[in-house]
Amino acid sequence: MSQASSIAGILREPTRTTESIESSALIVGAIVFVVAAPVGLILFWGRDLPIAGPGSLGTSVAIGSAIAGILAFVAGRMVLRRRFGPQPDDPAVEEAAATRTATGPRGVEAPPLHWFDVAALALAHGVIALLGWTGLADVLEQSFLGAEVFPIPGALLFGVSLALTAYVCFLSSVRMTPMLLSIVLAAFLVVGVITAMLSSSDPLWWEKNLSALGMTDDVSALAFNLTLIIAGAIVTIVARYATAGLPVTTDRDRRGRDYVRYGLVAIGILLACVGIFPVDEFFAVHNTVATGMAVVYTIIVIGLPRFLPSMPRVFVMLGWVYVGVIVVLGVFFAVGYYNLTAVELVAGLLIFSWIILFLRNTGSVGARRVVAVTA
Repeated sequence: MSQASSIAGILREPTRTTESIESSALIVGAIVFVVAAPVGLILFWGRDLPIAGPGSLGTSVAIGSAIAGILAFVAGRMVLRRRFGPQPDDPAVEEAAATRTATGPRGVEAPPLHWFDVAALALAHGVIALLGWTGLADVLEQSFLGAEVFPIPGALLFGVSLALTAYVCFLSSVRMTPMLLSIVLAAFLVVGVITAMLSSSDPLWWEKNLSALGMTDDVSALAFNLTLIIAGAIVTIVARYATAGLPVTTDRDRRGRDYVRYGLVAIGILLACVGIFPVDEFFAVHNTVATGMAVVYTIIVIGLPRFLPSMPRVFVMLGWVYVGVIVVLGVFFAVGYYNLTAVELVAGLLIFSWIILFLRNTGSVGARRVVAVTA
């Protein structure tokens, strides 16, 4: 057995190779299972568990998986920090680090993340686990009506679910790239908004507007507003993460990259403010920040060819098409053809799909630059 594949070698350098990363994730999952299964047995002993609902196996799994996912993600970043060391908060250093890790011989792509980035992403992983397992439990409850789970099988399922969550979140942490970050953002938004829709106490919320999901006092409002706040934090991470590896050869290029970065940061802050200021309590502020987000997005899209000349022409044209569609939607709302919810849903989908595609395209531009340099 080679040193790299031995347990001792993995513990010394858990991210040295692709094999050691997978083995490290398995070890993390195994540790979580060993801890979680006995805890589940203690929690469930002496009672049969419903699949979903208060006091159910599904609720326990969802809460436990959220905690395990957060801890596993933080552990993954700590492992990388031990290997590469802390990175100064400097765009030039970020760019160099992104290039180094993207082209490193050991295949670990880990551009630097700061503590607030790690906190937001760890919380996002935890919320995805919480809502995802809750939704799965609800589906299984409908599939097995009246079924209950005995304590020992329940404890094993509890341990396996938490171990699987920890395994996935650890891998996501140590392999975090712009491409993967785009998937995390998409998954988080979809899970959060759909959960808010399904749990809303007002079945006719859609007759008002999308922000009506954040107006009630039930769990849907908490899910919706929390989703927007954390998504806003993730977008601010995207701002630096996606632009750090873009090619910069002149002061004009650097200024253009900074304009896009600051614009995306503004979108993230405004999005978080949409969740912080519910429309029923802060009507003027809520509408102002929501409108401001659309305005900043439009400015970025229109100015993108000037700000970032290296961006693919097809992506630039797609952004213009998105802006045109949003304008048409606004006209449809003004004439009464669409209601506000439809406009907000489609416009929000377009804006966030553009941000996700921006992440992926900047990743390809950075990779193209690396290939050109190393060729």
